[in-house]
Amino acid sequence: MGVMSGSVPWFTMMIVDKRWKLLSAVDDTLGVVHTHAVAGFLGGVLTGLFTEPELCALFLPVTNSRGGVYGGSGGMQILKQIVGALFIIGWNIMVTSIICLVLRCIVPLRMPEEQLLIGDDAVHGEEAYALWGDGEKYDVTRHELCSDDTSHAQKYPSSGATQVV
Repeated sequence: MGVMSGSVPWFTMMIVDKRWKLLSAVDDTLGVVHTHAVAGFLGGVLTGLFTEPELCALFLPVTNSRGGVYGGSGGMQILKQIVGALFIIGWNIMVTSIICLVLRCIVPLRMPEEQLLIGDDAVHGEEAYALWGDGEKYDVTRHELCSDDTSHAQKYPSSGATQVV
């Protein structure tokens, strides 16, 4: 289960995401769909597959509940896990949609297209993912609210004292 829970979400994020148009259309910069939805669904299905009968009886008062590996009604436990996962997916879609609709009445959820086109540097004052020297150097003339002065000392003329902020 551990090998699959690490490798399958990685595979979906690095390989499937680039080839499947549905996943490519999702604005998922941090890979949340893969690290939570894919890994969670996979964990649920694998739990149904490897459910140990004695441990299951401790938590679930249903007799003869066992995973697919242990034979018997193992397919039924996997089905229960899939139905549970689909319920959670539906619940998340519904509640997240309601939250977004309410928030949309208060603040815009997306920047206007003209601001998106000018890029992160113009909107936020920095370039997204500018790691290891592949971004622009900081230009103090473009960002007047920030300064690269690291002394942070202010002189107060009335007392002649210098205060470090």
